[in-house]
Amino acid sequence: MADRKNATATTAGVLRPAELARHVELTRLPCSAPLSPWIENYWLLLWDLPSGSTYASSTLPHPACTLSVERGHLREGVTDPVVVTGVLTRRFDVRLAHSGWVFGAKFRPGGFASFTGTHARTLRDVFVAPPVAFSTETVGSLATLGSHLTPDECRLHMDAALRPYVRGVEPDYSTVLDIIEVMLHDRSLVRVQQVEDRCGIATRRLQRLFEKLVGATPKWVLARYRIHDAVTDLDNGYSGSLADLAARYGWFDQAHFTREFTELVGVPPGTYAQARPTET
Repeated sequence: MADRKNATATTAGVLRPAELARHVELTRLPCSAPLSPWIENYWLLLWDLPSGSTYASSTLPHPACTLSVERGHLREGVTDPVVVTGVLTRRFDVRLAHSGWVFGAKFRPGGFASFTGTHARTLRDVFVAPPVAFSTETVGSLATLGSHLTPDECRLHMDAALRPYVRGVEPDYSTVLDIIEVMLHDRSLVRVQQVEDRCGIATRRLQRLFEKLVGATPKWVLARYRIHDAVTDLDNGYSGSLADLAARYGWFDQAHFTREFTELVGVPPGTYAQARPTET
């Protein structure tokens, strides 16, 4: 299996990352080599907000599941510290308050289903799911993670807890990662038919693989990467026309771009470029 370091994900997707950094400390850490075919990276979130204040954090979806240990001020729906979040097809909003600590594993697209033997479609748009794919012993071990440990100690602990699940990389999953890598790194590909031609894969096989392992369609994944690019440009101070921005990332016209952007981000691109971050 080819070296896939940083090949199947980007750090894009966080709305207004500069504003988030004023309220939340985000650290990304590598997993061990045996886990890297399935896990993109580990990440740690820390926040400690003034009494009475909150911060609304919004993230655009990636085609990936996460396994996390969450403590302190918990997001809605979390009751036990160890949780799974499936592939989300809409914006992920969390209102942070008080103080909190989260350590998580971001799986590669298709990685969680391949690693655990589950069907990804069952976790689509599931914001909080119990970690039923893991043994009671594994969950109990992960539940001991917390802010009393250093980030590196958390990384080593999660490595040890998940290493028993390592097995051979199945051919279907390897194929999915090859296709994701092509989608992610070639922005000239704006239609699924182009991806099929480039990768030499039939339409029905591509759809079945993504349904089983990723939990979202190839069209959705391809479109998400383009929206991520556009949002990143706007966050970085893009000052050109929206029509040019739409054309840069392969939309047929500005109207189609605006509709898709608004559906995912929640506001039109022009409004997003001008609006101030939400804070109370």
